[in-house]
Amino acid sequence: MEMDQFKESLKSLGKRVEELKDSIGTEEATKTSLIMPFFAALGYDLFNPTEFVPEFTADVGIKKGEKVDYAIVLDGKPTILIEAKSINEVLTKHDSQLFRYFGTTESKFGILTNGQEYKFFTDLDEPNKMDLKPFLTVDITKIKDNQTPELAKFHKENFDVDKITSSAAELKYLGALKEYLNTELDNPSDEFVKFLLNEIYDGMKTKQIIDKFKPIIKKGVNQFISERVNDKLSAALKSSVSTDEQEPVESEKDALQSESEIVTTSEELEAYTITKVALKDTIPLDRLFYRDNRSYFNILLDDNIRKWILRVRFNSTGMKIELNDDDRTTYELNEPMDIYNHTKEIIAVVEKFL
Repeated sequence: MEMDQFKESLKSLGKRVEELKDSIGTEEATKTSLIMPFFAALGYDLFNPTEFVPEFTADVGIKKGEKVDYAIVLDGKPTILIEAKSINEVLTKHDSQLFRYFGTTESKFGILTNGQEYKFFTDLDEPNKMDLKPFLTVDITKIKDNQTPELAKFHKENFDVDKITSSAAELKYLGALKEYLNTELDNPSDEFVKFLLNEIYDGMKTKQIIDKFKPIIKKGVNQFISERVNDKLSAALKSSVSTDEQEPVESEKDALQSESEIVTTSEELEAYTITKVALKDTIPLDRLFYRDNRSYFNILLDDNIRKWILRVRFNSTGMKIELNDDDRTTYELNEPMDIYNHTKEIIAVVEKFL
């Protein structure tokens, strides 16, 4: 299995889900249109009933004939159980159903999915008893770079129970840590604020003091993360951003903005990085620059504001890019990675300056 080819198949599946999810209303349609193509991409023969078994019987206690939607059978043993739900359903309320199935078979892994979200379970906490929390959760429309290799381990060509199990514990606790930090960065709890105050504030940590410091802690931690990401990306990309020269087309308001008033976010830097990837075969990457201001994030050719390529704006629902083409075309995107989907259009903008 070639990783690049696997990545492309996952990317195509993500697009498929985005295109079809609003027109799918049933569990059966979800299975046929979204879930089965996912397992085909993992290399399983969907038309071999001895390998990919639909309606697999999993007797539960005194209930006989209980069936799980699919089982993947390897070396004659049901190894992965799959419980499928409609794309319109939230998965959390169905965990207990797969939990019951898991304990009645020799299966080592359980997958709960609605065609867009895939939750992977195993038995880290107690042998032969499915954990209550997944060790890996993947949104097929927003696959993170670090998740692709983990999905690749479930490909038929790579499948190795011991290798997956050995990484499952780390994935589980890393996921829990990131979920905790994400929650605390958005809305710091009293305990989190108090923990940090113990390092920076000598006075009594009363409720009033904790409430006073909450917005400061939130702002400080997020700024710290943005600055670290900025430093690492700048070093990796060996980019220099010139702010000494302002072109006449810049508005007076933008020109007067001081550097301290503008915070370049990690999402903006990611947008810059993805644009570099899109243009890597078109121009030398040392010709690509960015300038940030309050209204938008500019990506430029030759650090010349007259040669801006695209502008990035973020809002509460996602992001938008504006291309410097004849029509000033705009695209609504979910995340910076989606910029890569418009590589052809971005290249066309650059070529008019060459």
